Amino acid sequence: MLGKLLLAVSLLMPVETGSPTVHTGQIDGAEYRVEVPSRWNGTLLLYSHGTYPAGYTPPIEMASRPAARAELLERGYALAASRYRVPHGHSVPDALRDQPALVSWFSAAVGRPRRVIAWGSSLGGLTSVLLGERGRFDGVLALCGALGGAVERSNQLLDLGFVVRTLLEPSLEVVRISDVAVNETRAVAAVDSALGSGTGRARLALANAVAGIPAWSRVHEPRPVEVVEAVTQAAVHDRTLARSLAWGSGRADIEARAGGNPSWNTGVDYRQLLERSSQRELVLAAYREAGVALEDDLASLAAAPRVTADASAVRWLRSFGDPSGRPRSPVVTLHALGDPTAVEHSGAYRGRDVRQLFVNRAGHCMHTAAEELVALRVLEDRISTGRWQHADVNALAGQYGPEMRVLQDWTTTPPREETVAPGFVTHHPGRFPRP
Repeated sequence: MLGKLLLAVSLLMPVETGSPTVHTGQIDGAEYRVEVPSRWNGTLLLYSHGTYPAGYTPPIEMASRPAARAELLERGYALAASRYRVPHGHSVPDALRDQPALVSWFSAAVGRPRRVIAWGSSLGGLTSVLLGERGRFDGVLALCGALGGAVERSNQLLDLGFVVRTLLEPSLEVVRISDVAVNETRAVAAVDSALGSGTGRARLALANAVAGIPAWSRVHEPRPVEVVEAVTQAAVHDRTLARSLAWGSGRADIEARAGGNPSWNTGVDYRQLLERSSQRELVLAAYREAGVALEDDLASLAAAPRVTADASAVRWLRSFGDPSGRPRSPVVTLHALGDPTAVEHSGAYRGRDVRQLFVNRAGHCMHTAAEELVALRVLEDRISTGRWQHADVNALAGQYGPEMRVLQDWTTTPPREETVAPGFVTHHPGRFPRP
């Protein structure tokens, strides 16, 4: 009851009036932006952005969603974010250097915060956890971060590429890619071709199952139950987020930064990975519908030559991508159950100082501004009281207006935008399947 009262009061506190004071500049080559409301409440929120592909450099992001940014400023929070000296690709090393420098600048130029919270989305969620483990933060809010670790995620994406190469398109490169544009094009063509036949769909279902790719991509629709639709929705993830990370520029960026290949599947038994997968029943159904032998394909995977990693590259990526699991301050995580890059990782990052929140929805980072703000309040309640409090998080999210509950499904053509109901659900993630 205490937690409910604290959260409800915080949501109804008086709002800020007037425009915030904006500070911009550079710290050792890293551009930053800071916004401080006139009635600052003493809390600084340090935001870490997600992955930017080469050639894409948007304005500095202050929050995951514009509606959340405006609401936070009205509630008196100061917002800060660095673009980092090198903001593209796996920018974690740059963030771990440039974000703490911004907090130091803020303390000297604006004032010492009463409380500093690291938060971010996607790669920024992972970055925020790493910042919290290495520095002095009062709390961490990780939105849709792959917290099982970058090495583990890289291995899962290798599994996706390896199965597609072995069973569908032998010309694909899965590591040390010679031409990322050509390889990405071949991968997408292989996925599209596979969707055209029962055998192709079965093999694609197997590839996604061992890689932890959910068979659900439509944000505004329930999880599909028919085999063809489920495999087709999983393929949306293959053609979008996984495209770069498994077969293209995302993997090439990590290898360039790490000085080699940090992924391996030596010693991996794909039969065992399938047995552990939450998509196992879909795979069995797809093979039954196709009338082909799953055992034959598993035998082909077992016989296929394995990929070995460069030890120094593994060490680099562990240093700049794998949380230790020992947070110095409370952590709240927020994931959508149908997130193709993050949800299975949540089972690898848990403990008494971690509170995991889930919404029953498809898509990467598909939580509303209202849900993210409620997650922040859960974290602040823990910081204030020293204990995790029980709260009706859906009721709290429902207190926000419809403009705070809008989501756009960018995987549809045209993108489909709707107002959604609060989607928090209880979920207990299983054991992370891939070392």
